[in-house]
Amino acid sequence: MGEPWGRPLIPGWRRLIQLARTAMREWIERVAQGIEGFAVLIIVGGIVYGIVRYFLRTRLQADNAYRRFKDRIGKSLLLGLEFLVAADIIRTVALSPTPQNVATLGVLVLIRTFLSWALAVEVDGTWPWRRKTGGT
Repeated sequence: MGEPWGRPLIPGWRRLIQLARTAMREWIERVAQGIEGFAVLIIVGGIVYGIVRYFLRTRLQADNAYRRFKDRIGKSLLLGLEFLVAADIIRTVALSPTPQNVATLGVLVLIRTFLSWALAVEVDGTWPWRRKTGGT
């Protein structure tokens, strides 16, 4: 595809566009890595916090210490999984939306959705769509 009047409007504009694309891809990749790192911090932090609280509660012989421990760990895992899915979506859609990558993303989202539902059932004792709301 030629430039108007047979010459470029700005000398080296193709190189500038290429550099901008490369910088944008690197920035998006770093954002996705940052979200993944944040997800890992949420999961690890939730586990550490849950363990500390569990030992404090069992020392004080509080009721339901194990149940609260499972709730804390489950909730941190659920939140971490949500962030991991978000990072995968950003990376796939923005950086390499090939059919194979989109299919892989679909499988990952299905697996993580199943894990989220299993954790929700474990934490709440019922399916997410069967929960009673506070107002009714």
